[in-house]
Amino acid sequence: MAAKSLRRALFIVNPNARNGRKSVATVRQLLEAGGLTLVDAAPAQGESLSDVIRRMSKACDLVIVGGGDGTLNSAAAGLVETGLPLGVLPLGTANDFARTIGIPPDAHEAAKLILSATPRPIDLGEVNGHLFFNVASIGFSAELASELSEKAKKRWGKLGYAIVAARLLARSRLFTAYVEHDGSVEEIRTMQVSVGNGRHYGGGMTVEETATADDGRLDFYSLEVDHWWRLLTLLPSLRKGTQGKWDDVRAFQTTEVIIKTSKPRAVNTDGDLTTWTPAYFRIREKAIHVFAPFDQQQGLLTPIETEVSNDR
Repeated sequence: MAAKSLRRALFIVNPNARNGRKSVATVRQLLEAGGLTLVDAAPAQGESLSDVIRRMSKACDLVIVGGGDGTLNSAAAGLVETGLPLGVLPLGTANDFARTIGIPPDAHEAAKLILSATPRPIDLGEVNGHLFFNVASIGFSAELASELSEKAKKRWGKLGYAIVAARLLARSRLFTAYVEHDGSVEEIRTMQVSVGNGRHYGGGMTVEETATADDGRLDFYSLEVDHWWRLLTLLPSLRKGTQGKWDDVRAFQTTEVIIKTSKPRAVNTDGDLTTWTPAYFRIREKAIHVFAPFDQQQGLLTPIETEVSNDR
């Protein structure tokens, strides 16, 4: 369906996102000048963004969500159930999903993309019935999500992740997990287990250097390091997505994986704690459609291509 034929857009902006109030008025003007009628809606008491999307689905042709990865996560179930295409305005702290699929970091440029692009099929991950765009983690990242308050994220941005992470590293301990996938069961001692759908997460980390959000696979890795300082040596690889080449990092690709622990451990999905182990993961191929850049030869743009195209 061509973008020009979509006229009524459910317009949801998270006012608590780090840049939730920034430039919204001019973004609205740009979208309306491009031919969209914006339908404003906000969750009533006890509602999620998915509830709003379900409630308003008959009155709209697409959904525009302004916020960060946590805001998008709240809208995921509603988007899957209604089939409405998604336009993203990256107004959060990290905006990892937007970066993964090549959406410009500037809200005005992202709005122009919504007006000009064709919706593309995108995969989602799922764990215990909870959908995620980027990554789900058990261990260190889940502890980080628990410690990093919304106030800290809004005040410090990506620096907030580093500040809290440094404090947590000093007290991190390995835990035992049982990983079932592709007909095998492995017992591991790990600091963190991550299962990614997209490429980026955590304000600058990379699940796997070749991962995309439309490749029909989950990317698993486990940090099986003995000391916190070893994690520091891994940091450059974690940012590039090449950690799977290290001896103390277990990595593989799959479509389903089960992770069990001796006692329940929290699972962090897109920055929020949403469920506990045992954790049943699976890929949801082509679960939603998103207005995203497209290259005829390579499909969704890679982050390198995106950075070049935005360097003006």
